[in-house]
Amino acid sequence: MRVIRAGERGADRSPTPGMERMAGIADVTCGAQRLWMGYVTVSPATESGAHHHGSNESGIFIIKGRARFYFGDHLEHTLDAGPGDFVHVPPRIVHVEANLSPDEAVEMIVARDSQEGTTVNVEVQRDDFKRRMWR
Repeated sequence: MRVIRAGERGADRSPTPGMERMAGIADVTCGAQRLWMGYVTVSPATESGAHHHGSNESGIFIIKGRARFYFGDHLEHTLDAGPGDFVHVPPRIVHVEANLSPDEAVEMIVARDSQEGTTVNVEVQRDDFKRRMWR
């Protein structure tokens, strides 16, 4: 067993624009073999780049702030989540995390079922995405 202190978090090995991921439980911090957990933030009025996590399944717990998740091949679906909510992200689902607040960061705990660190950033056709985000 081991406690990973805030200052011991590891940097994200496969970053996505618009969000910061810091590994808490991972191979690089404590030798974890299958589980990856990290602390993730999205700055105010910011969206992440479109991405998916390959064959990894992800779970997200919202600590602070309100996030809108866009998902689907053209980011055509949305769901909103806030403090205390869990979000399940199945494998290979293209998604974007958007912070709905102009002045408060979204803070999340993310867990994945693999140490692969798989984040696949993708380009998505999204003609009306910006207009939809802030409605």
